[in-house]
Amino acid sequence: MVDNRESQSTILQFAPLNSSVDEGFWHSFSSLKLDKLGIDDSPISITGFYAPCSHPQVSNHLTLLSQSLPSSDDEQSSTQSTMHGNRNKCPVPGTLYNTNTVESFSKLDKQSLLKAEAKKIWEDIQSGRALEDCALLSRFLVISFADLKKWSFRYWFAFPALVLDPPASLVELNPASEYFSSEEAESVSAACNEWRDSSLTTDVPFFLVSVSSDSKATIRHLKDWEASQGDHHKLLFGFYDPCHLPGNPGWPLRNYLALIRSKWNLETVRFFCYRESRGFADMSLSLVGQASITLPSDSSAETVPNSVGWELNKGKRAPRSISLANSMDPTRLAVSACDLNLKLMRWRALPSLDLNVLSSVKCLLLGAGTLGCQVARTLMGWGIRNITFVDYGKVAMSNPVRQSLYTFEDCVGRGEFKAVAAVKSLKQIFPAVESSGVVMAIPMPGHPISSQEEESVLGDCKRLRDLIESHDAVFLLTDTRESRWLPSLLCANANKIAINAALGFDSYMVMRHGAGPTSLSDEMQNLDMNKTGRQRLGCYFCNDVVAPQDSMTDRTLDQQCTVTRPGLAPIAGALAVELLVGVLQHPLG
Repeated sequence: MVDNRESQSTILQFAPLNSSVDEGFWHSFSSLKLDKLGIDDSPISITGFYAPCSHPQVSNHLTLLSQSLPSSDDEQSSTQSTMHGNRNKCPVPGTLYNTNTVESFSKLDKQSLLKAEAKKIWEDIQSGRALEDCALLSRFLVISFADLKKWSFRYWFAFPALVLDPPASLVELNPASEYFSSEEAESVSAACNEWRDSSLTTDVPFFLVSVSSDSKATIRHLKDWEASQGDHHKLLFGFYDPCHLPGNPGWPLRNYLALIRSKWNLETVRFFCYRESRGFADMSLSLVGQASITLPSDSSAETVPNSVGWELNKGKRAPRSISLANSMDPTRLAVSACDLNLKLMRWRALPSLDLNVLSSVKCLLLGAGTLGCQVARTLMGWGIRNITFVDYGKVAMSNPVRQSLYTFEDCVGRGEFKAVAAVKSLKQIFPAVESSGVVMAIPMPGHPISSQEEESVLGDCKRLRDLIESHDAVFLLTDTRESRWLPSLLCANANKIAINAALGFDSYMVMRHGAGPTSLSDEMQNLDMNKTGRQRLGCYFCNDVVAPQDSMTDRTLDQQCTVTRPGLAPIAGALAVELLVGVLQHPLG
């Protein structure tokens, strides 16, 4: 019984490597998933980062950052420069398997995935690639499921390690300061600091340390094994050890020993667990150990050793999860949630949808009544964030039940101006909207004015012209026919997209006015509506045989109000917005 415990104590045991995922990684991955990957669940090549232990009581983790994900072509060069040459970020290749459903995540064959990644490591060892790029020895994989509706993520790391059979035995393990003489320790420290200070080698995690008989230390790459076989007093296999434990080497040593046994057939291995303190080599924290390896008699390059490596979660074999909803700014969270449906459209239904065009368009709504409320809500649903209201009326008691942006509080007393109340309501619905309200009466033909009003009306005409010229699309949603005449004229003159919507009792009309003969504003020049060279469309008044006239005087109450079926306004408002979106997305406009 005692002998059995003693034999077990000689087995070399390794401290597991732990993971850490920065929030920036999940934000970047969410954007990649929504904007590019869609339902594509192919494996993704990622990069993890780790560094030698730098604290006597805290181990370092393998970390995923925002730059761990693949970059676009124009960012590739700058990203590569940040990945290499950083002493605190030794890059390690990994693979991310993201599933589209939580059920698929649960059904993943984890053992097969682990074996496949371990096979890559074994093939890198056999082909010699691991000698050229030793970071390949620390390959890892991550499986995940991203619930982008709730901003929660489920994930599980694996650090594949080839299992030696029989396992390596630990002969001795001591602080490096006890193994080396004082002269050797000083020389090894200086050589390690020089290795770490060089941008060419600082992120090379596996290396050879040779100490000559005159106590001079030299560090070489693994591929220089032959050159290390000369006159040396001590030869050690060094590696960046993320572990802080004084009695166990870190996880990277496992595959390191597999390489040593396979490539050089060594039965006795002296290893050096390199650790730091305040950015410099620390011989009292670093370890030097000796391991005994049994060489198998039937060694074959084709036989991949067994592997282990799934990370434990609080001592159990279970995935981890994180929710970013609570840590996100509420406004930012609202923007992400509102854009989610639009980005999901591009996965299957509408891959060509250009969201940048929608988010940049500026819409002017002339009229903030029943139609204006419906149009504004639908515009926000399409991701249009810049909305301006123009209306002179106030919220009446009869409005809130039919006009969705208003409540009872808006009509108490004398009533709030609709243009002001509508903006307030939009910002309560979606804080990131850029909305403004203009309280102004639109000048109308057929409505006589006094000489005292001339200056004010001319000012309103100029103000309306400026508003139309500063927006890209104009919705004509007013109650009367004559109030649409001047805006129609100004939209044609400024070559703006004009959408007209009107209601009858059980009918409605939605139409797009023809654009003017010149190109659109600089911001919307890609939406030029005259690419075909065809005759342009007309407008609401083109077929009229009489000029617009006063339709409000000498009218009964039912003629003054918009008496219509309640269900028509949402239909007409939605079609008006869909017409605009269709124009914006069409290649010919």
